[in-house]
Amino acid sequence: MLANKKILLISVKFFNYEVLIKQELEKMGASVTLFDERPSNSFFSKAIIRVKKEFYKTEIKKYYKELIKKLEGQKIDYLLLIKGEAVPKFFLEFLRSENPAIRMIYYTYDSFKNNKNGLEIMELFDDSFTFDSNDAIKYNMGFRPLFFATDYSALYLKNDKDYKYDLAFIGTAHSDRYTIAENAKSWCSENSFKMFCFYFSPSKLLFNIKKITEKSFKNFDKSKISFKSPSHSDIISVYKDSKAILDINHPGQNGLTMRTFETLGAGRKLITTNANVKNYPFYNSDNICIIDREKPIFGKEFFEKEFTPIDEETYHSMSIRGWIEEVFGIKSLSHWSEHFKL
Repeated sequence: MLANKKILLISVKFFNYEVLIKQELEKMGASVTLFDERPSNSFFSKAIIRVKKEFYKTEIKKYYKELIKKLEGQKIDYLLLIKGEAVPKFFLEFLRSENPAIRMIYYTYDSFKNNKNGLEIMELFDDSFTFDSNDAIKYNMGFRPLFFATDYSALYLKNDKDYKYDLAFIGTAHSDRYTIAENAKSWCSENSFKMFCFYFSPSKLLFNIKKITEKSFKNFDKSKISFKSPSHSDIISVYKDSKAILDINHPGQNGLTMRTFETLGAGRKLITTNANVKNYPFYNSDNICIIDREKPIFGKEFFEKEFTPIDEETYHSMSIRGWIEEVFGIKSLSHWSEHFKL
């Protein structure tokens, strides 16, 4: 279906996944042009787009007018927009007028309470999808969770009995993540388990502000924070060496994190603060342990059980190829929505 099709992919940068999506589409025979959705990825630019986008309107307008010049006269079969926090309506209207037969697809991995622009532009798309089941119902959208990259499937069921770590946490420093992960690390130490922790912040300024303003950051040991994002290969390496992965979702976030899919895609056990995972077709208490973020309790017996394989159909649907097939309409989305009665 996508062979010889021209696809325009516009996405925010999110841990190189936009590049992996491009590569997977190209494996399926498509010709893909990728543009960053933001004019800049500086801390200031990202912050102002999220908090007060109108103050950055001139830069956004200039950036998208430059994109129009690059795209004028080009035939485009599909637009895939991921997140949609900055793209203006006039750019989307240009694409439609230039390519009347274009199929425009919108996907967001953020809740709309954090991204008002997504709501404003959604009407211009042929298909819209969200990772958040509540938003899917509220805004009458397609429900499609996130996915794992092909690299993780290379680890699936290739379990090393002598793992370097019993538990690992890799994540951006926000909310109560540090407190929960350090509690887990203490529990591991007390029970002769080994835990790996990596905390990342995109900005020293942001981290220092949080140290002053947020209660959960008061006791954050600054020596444990990295201001350099882990590479895709770094994360894969940690997964390879770990039996279980700790996932701490943002408080109030309903949709499942990318970490959830990466963990299960790699055949690793998952400990998560997101109780909503119970509603998904891949949920299995042998593989997934849900903890209360206020009073996390860990149990040795969870680590003692081996990972139970996920059925083939569900596993494929969780993959990046399965995600592409569903948002592009090659395969049905009912696999997910049936579990939520959407």
